[in-house]
Amino acid sequence: MDRTEAQARIASLRTVIARHDELYYRRAQPEITDFEYDRLKRELAEIESRMPELAGGESPTDQVGDDRTEGFATYRHRERMMSLDNTYSEAELREFHNRLVRLLGRDDLTYVVEPKIDGLAVSLTYEKGKFTRAVTRGNGVEGDDITANALTIRSIPKTLKHTSGAPIPAVIEIRGEIYLTLAEFKRINQQREEAGEVLYANPRNLAAGTIKQLDPREVAQRKLEIVLYGLGYCEPMTGLPGSQHDYHQLLKDWGLPGQERLWKTVGPDQTWKAVQELDQVRSSFAYATDGAVVKLDSIGLQREAGATSKAPRWAMAYKFAPERAETRLNAITIQVGRTGVLTPVAELEPVRLAGTTVARATLHNRDEIGRKDIRVGDFVYVEKAGEIIPAVIGVNTARRTPECVPYVFPSTCPACGTPVVQLEGEVAVRCPNDECPVKVRRRVTHFASKACVDIDGLGVAMVDALVEKGWVKSVADLYRLRRENLLTLGKNVAKSMDNLLAGIEASKQAELWRFVHGLGIPHVGAAAAKDLAQKFGTLEALAEAKYEDFIADKRSVIEGIGETMALAILDHFNNPKNRALVQELISLGVKPTVPVKREATSAALAGKTFVLTGTLPALSRDEATAMIEGAGGKVSGSVSKKTHYVLAGEEAGSKLEKAKSLGVPVIDEAEFRRMVGQSG
Repeated sequence: MDRTEAQARIASLRTVIARHDELYYRRAQPEITDFEYDRLKRELAEIESRMPELAGGESPTDQVGDDRTEGFATYRHRERMMSLDNTYSEAELREFHNRLVRLLGRDDLTYVVEPKIDGLAVSLTYEKGKFTRAVTRGNGVEGDDITANALTIRSIPKTLKHTSGAPIPAVIEIRGEIYLTLAEFKRINQQREEAGEVLYANPRNLAAGTIKQLDPREVAQRKLEIVLYGLGYCEPMTGLPGSQHDYHQLLKDWGLPGQERLWKTVGPDQTWKAVQELDQVRSSFAYATDGAVVKLDSIGLQREAGATSKAPRWAMAYKFAPERAETRLNAITIQVGRTGVLTPVAELEPVRLAGTTVARATLHNRDEIGRKDIRVGDFVYVEKAGEIIPAVIGVNTARRTPECVPYVFPSTCPACGTPVVQLEGEVAVRCPNDECPVKVRRRVTHFASKACVDIDGLGVAMVDALVEKGWVKSVADLYRLRRENLLTLGKNVAKSMDNLLAGIEASKQAELWRFVHGLGIPHVGAAAAKDLAQKFGTLEALAEAKYEDFIADKRSVIEGIGETMALAILDHFNNPKNRALVQELISLGVKPTVPVKREATSAALAGKTFVLTGTLPALSRDEATAMIEGAGGKVSGSVSKKTHYVLAGEEAGSKLEKAKSLGVPVIDEAEFRRMVGQSG
């Protein structure tokens, strides 16, 4: 590469990296993987190092990515908040140690190896032990003040505990990471899938996007977590630990959420062994980890080593290369969701990935297919986004053949032939036809499911048959079904049809929240449906609700229901068809019940928080939840220090491990029954 070519490549790389910085840091909507992004920055750094005379001006290799966004006040860090140099190479990690040996003039260096949690960097300020401010990293000098949103994270204490021998400084900045657990990420995506909405790509993007919501009430809907591990400005420093390892313990003594696993090592061999061990155990963590952070243990030596313009010299992030597989894309199929969203799915030649066989993967949306130029017949790269959802992340164009032509996204719904639409500001392409048979099937299946009115005998196959016959075009039509029609579905069906009709009749008196959930209102899941049922008491009252019934004086009237959900509910019932459906259901004999909240029947459960995991011997998850709530307790989806008990059955997963690591009591069904005063 001559000087002219290098100059052109530097300019091109800086432009491309700047665009991806905007997408990643400001919008939380990256278009490429971290691995691909790091490769671009590494190429730029290598060219600039070979030809330093061309490296003048501002370069992204010398800067911290800027996450500041409109709508937030900025706040200047008392001490710069830096990023980390990173590598995917064992050799470079060992060279990191060798550089420190040369710099510090000693080879007996001790390190702390920490899990690198994939989230959004943040700095918390405590003044005289009181939480005063939360600020994102921003550009390293100043960041967005997200204090109001951070207050929704329950694990952030308002006041530091005085249980440690070390005095609490007058002012201290404590650095860490805001993230979403894999379970919460899965829960949110399941809700979106039920609503026929586009799924989020990974936990990091969702966490970053959530904390930058302008309404804290919306932030509170998603259970963000935080881990703290770093020291920023501190005055005075007197009495603070002299090592990174002891600093981690101090954070826990103060009541702050810290790293659940650390390795203290001496020299490069032990350090590399610890990194490998972390790679083996990280799948058991409740959150996504994309690497290991290696830090000098001695804080004194950290100061002596100093920093570059963007990163400390005493720390290095070793990033685990993403596990990916290459396989052929045999076809692209289109799924139509309950709300009409058309989601493209890659039909793959089956391939092993992260311990499972993957035959299908999400392609997200029409724009993603075009941007990545994904074609049927291509050999594609597949990764598991957030270690959960298989996704196609790129194409091996070197193996592309002439038969692989650009994919043409359908202009009409594959189920009903209606021209598709794309709403302004959305990437989703939708079928607007409310009578589209696939949309009808999905709406009816959702309504009849155990999570909603629970109609026994009305499974997917039966719903398909009823819709195909034209007998069911809305959920109200279920209550118009007649025995004489159902008997025409086949021989010897009388008993099963009688059971189905009995199930439909019984569902007329299902609990109100089940009907609310079954209506498929965007953003309204089971928990919100229960809150709405308690507030309004009838379907008619909910359908007639006004804005002030949800939001008054810019505050939520109903805990857990913010403005976004309120507007979604109002928009749903502003549609005459949806209001008419409520009246239809009532006229057909639907009489939802609203159970009176029972007082706690056991002092052991009153005010207690439970987490359920695994399969219980006799109780379903819904039954156990009802018993807990009926006895005054609460059920949470994730384990934290505030969890009182984990009720575990067979095949309990990461929640059980998390409970053990936090010392949360784990009970079985027999013990649980004794607590609520039942036997057997």
